[in-house]
Amino acid sequence: MAIWADSLFKKSKTTIMPYEIPTSLVTEGPFRTSRQPIYLGMTLILFGEAILLDSLITFIFPVIFIILMEKIFISVEEKNLEMAFGEKYLDYKKKVRRWI
Repeated sequence: MAIWADSLFKKSKTTIMPYEIPTSLVTEGPFRTSRQPIYLGMTLILFGEAILLDSLITFIFPVIFIILMEKIFISVEEKNLEMAFGEKYLDYKKKVRRWI
């Protein structure tokens, strides 16, 4: 999912970097069901690793990852998207959930 989302950024010729202003609003592919499919994909990988390692303590890492992404990156990304696309992004935000 993360690779697919990354390819859509490249196809749209917009930045994938959270602290840069995007030039295109990507709403196709996995972005139809999640505003954060890359972080979602990474989180699923972390949960998968926790399951494979079969250790309760490893389940803390996906939770920490989600909290960090929310606080450090997603809030900045969403502000940049609102600045760049205004009402278009706000409409998208109303229709599509952040994670799933």
